[in-house]
Amino acid sequence: MSTENLHEATGAYVLDALSGPERAAFEAHLETCPDCAREVRELAATAALLGSAVASAPPPALREAVLRRIRELPAPAEPGAARHRAPAARPAGPRPRWAWARWALAACVAVAAGLGGVAAWQYQRADTARQEARAAEARAAALTGVLSAPDARLASGRIAGGGTGTVVASRERDRAVFVPAGMAAPPAGRVYQLWFAAPGGMRPAGLLDPAGPDAPALLSGSLRGATGIGVTLEPEGGSPAPTTAPLLLLALPAAQGR
Repeated sequence: MSTENLHEATGAYVLDALSGPERAAFEAHLETCPDCAREVRELAATAALLGSAVASAPPPALREAVLRRIRELPAPAEPGAARHRAPAARPAGPRPRWAWARWALAACVAVAAGLGGVAAWQYQRADTARQEARAAEARAAALTGVLSAPDARLASGRIAGGGTGTVVASRERDRAVFVPAGMAAPPAGRVYQLWFAAPGGMRPAGLLDPAGPDAPALLSGSLRGATGIGVTLEPEGGSPAPTTAPLLLLALPAAQGR
């Protein structure tokens, strides 16, 4: 292998594509050529980064950005043209092929980083979905537990604007469920909010789902100190205190035997 060929063998060396004698010759060359040694380190780092990325398609925008940068690179001279021109003086600094290698290296790193980002995004989405599923299962189990509790007691009333509301309370479980029926969907930018009523005022107890105002809702918090359940119409996201008159105010049903 000639000296010039040794300079061109960095990529093959990193990919372990050299034969035994070629590899030995190149490793001996590395001891005396700091430029090739540096290029080998850079290519090896890129190969490791690519190897650690998940095999997932990068976002289209990333792919287009990389291809655009590659298209902007100056085209290499035609092989035949070099034979008809006098040899030019070697420019100072890195050889032109190293410039191409650095651009290719940057493109590989960009793609690898994009793949890693996609993998992280996919993992976060999956982890969030798992957490949301576990939370939904816990809410459903708690709601079912209140509705089926042996000491569950209920109270019902009509809602201003139409529909009815029923509260089911379990003192043993210290939780309550609100079951609406026939409620209209809230106006845009508004939401139905539940409250625990007590002698000292009203404290937030959760929001009804705007997309399903008739869906049963597990009230947030303990029954302790509460004497009733209220429903108001509040700005989207809810309020720390009621801003409208209650559409419904029900006394909490008494515990069994009272």
